[in-house]
Amino acid sequence: MKRIYNLLFALVALVAFGSCNDEWTEELYEHYVSFKAPINSNGVSRINIPYKAGQVSTYQLPVLVSGSTANQQKLMVKIGIDKDTLDVLNEARFSSRDDLYYKELDAKHYSFPETVEIQPGENSTLLNIDFNLTGLDLVEKWVLPLTIEESPTGEYTPNYRKHYRKALLRVMPFNKYSGTYSGTALMNYMKNAGDGGNDPLVKSEIVSYAVDENTIFFYAGTIDETRKDRANYKIKAFFDPESNKVNLTCDNGEVNFRTNKQATYFIKEEMDEKQPYLLKRTIMIRDIDYDYTDYTMAPSASIEYNVKGEMSILRKINTQIPDEDQAIEWD
Repeated sequence: MKRIYNLLFALVALVAFGSCNDEWTEELYEHYVSFKAPINSNGVSRINIPYKAGQVSTYQLPVLVSGSTANQQKLMVKIGIDKDTLDVLNEARFSSRDDLYYKELDAKHYSFPETVEIQPGENSTLLNIDFNLTGLDLVEKWVLPLTIEESPTGEYTPNYRKHYRKALLRVMPFNKYSGTYSGTALMNYMKNAGDGGNDPLVKSEIVSYAVDENTIFFYAGTIDETRKDRANYKIKAFFDPESNKVNLTCDNGEVNFRTNKQATYFIKEEMDEKQPYLLKRTIMIRDIDYDYTDYTMAPSASIEYNVKGEMSILRKINTQIPDEDQAIEWD
């Protein structure tokens, strides 16, 4: 009797094992189409685009087909602009602070095909987005809001789970000098403050933005991205490639911007001792000394400041990765 039970058990196990194997020949999940554009804590997907004057920079956005088996048909996936989702995000995050809203990137700065093709046997493809970022003012926070549209023929289904059919691409042009600088060695003094009232103000981080290949801008003094009138206080820094000079300028005459000393820059590159493929590039702007007037902070009053010191940035670059935007370890 025991032998019969053992034989029956072996037979049941064999049938069950065969059923499990057969299960893998069938689709366990629906084939849904989505973007690979994970969102960050700000609700968008940051993409870093190298600035090329008068040239196009191409970003490749992955388009995926979900499922445990390979896609068996050619899919023509339709891509469109989705301003409504961007509007919802802005209202939810910033409410009445419309000066902080993400702005839809103007069509003159990008182009992409209306459809992308996924071949039979393939579960992914790349959407090539060409960016021309010349003249883009990064005082505003630019986003390219994309969506996977419904198939006009019903050959595919967009993935409606979470945000997967959406891609809110936060476009961030960069050059060799842009990024987040340490500002702990940059002192901000209020002029005419009187005795005992002029302890320096220090901003731990100074975010800079690409203007062109050799120019960045940052905001004067301790002004940052949360000020409604931040556009009035843009300080441009041009890194002269023929020397070590940094020329600081401001286009707004009401700021009364004046440099008291010629700023210079220094670049140091070294390989990481523990990770020999990692290049560490330090850029230091030295001899900063400028005056400016904050004429909008207090009603009917102007406050004069002197800013002096230095600021530095460390950029880590993986030399094993050929694409510059992928090689840099971003903040």
